[in-house]
Amino acid sequence: MSAEAPDIAFFAEIRERLIKELRKVIVGQEEVIDNLLIALVSRGHCLLVGVPGLAKTLLVSSMAKALDLDYDRIQFTPDLMPTDIVGTDILQDDPETGLRAFQFLKGPIFTNVLLADEINRTPPKTQAALLQAMQEMRATVGGTTYELPKPFFVLATQNPIEQEGTYPLPEAQLDRFMFNLYLDYPSPEEEMEIVEATTSALDPEIEPALTLDDIERVQGIVRQVPAPAYVVEYAVELVGRTRPSSPSAPDFVKDWVSWGAGPRASQYLTLGAKARAVLRGRSHATEEDIQAVAEPVLRHRTLVNFNAEADGIDSREIVSRLVESTPIPHRRT
Repeated sequence: MSAEAPDIAFFAEIRERLIKELRKVIVGQEEVIDNLLIALVSRGHCLLVGVPGLAKTLLVSSMAKALDLDYDRIQFTPDLMPTDIVGTDILQDDPETGLRAFQFLKGPIFTNVLLADEINRTPPKTQAALLQAMQEMRATVGGTTYELPKPFFVLATQNPIEQEGTYPLPEAQLDRFMFNLYLDYPSPEEEMEIVEATTSALDPEIEPALTLDDIERVQGIVRQVPAPAYVVEYAVELVGRTRPSSPSAPDFVKDWVSWGAGPRASQYLTLGAKARAVLRGRSHATEEDIQAVAEPVLRHRTLVNFNAEADGIDSREIVSRLVESTPIPHRRT
């Protein structure tokens, strides 16, 4: 089963509606907004990396409003406990019977859009409280498993500057994020617009751009969008070339990379390509879509070694070189 023309048109329409609402409060960041939408409709999660003051929190809360979804925020700190995220069982008295029984008190994770603010400021045991939720859309407390609301969308933030007192995310946790998105400084023109808007009396109100049913429909459509065999082959080949042990890995990967991406990267490349295609009104994914999502999918899954650090090379540079050097398979008719 493939997506029909009305579905494709609906996809492109909701993209325009969402961007129109977000533009009321967010200046620039077009690529970041686009990738957030791609992750949402692909049922993925995002890690946002950027210095303070780039409106990461505002972007997430504004998107929740535009999507008309429940939203919650957790400020990650060194003393945060797993129960502060998922919830806990508390002993309650029944006023009618006088009996005491445990009752589950839900944590902030039971929402649609969860902002995990400065996620690397809490110890690994607390970071790990998100693992099951991000993968299975459920949480287990006291031996009982609870389903999370759908859709469930985790947006975590990190500050790349202040690293004292932080706990780097384990690779298993990083792999749960579909995209790793970098927020850059605005251009001088964009900064002028930001200052003028935020120092005036105007207070724009974001209106819901679509319903929960719309979101579920869109997420279902993505899985129906065809990806030609050569596109899937291209995604798998690109991911395989990030692995130093692979025969197809180029020399610069063998020199600079300690570990490459796993199969989840190939899945996310293909899903992201499908979502990007339909958000632009196209009925199938192409190699250009794979290339467009390659950096946010691969840069946190490509682990550089000491040689790369000594040469001033980061994973973004390696992914860029891979995209440039990986041949595109021939289209099969």
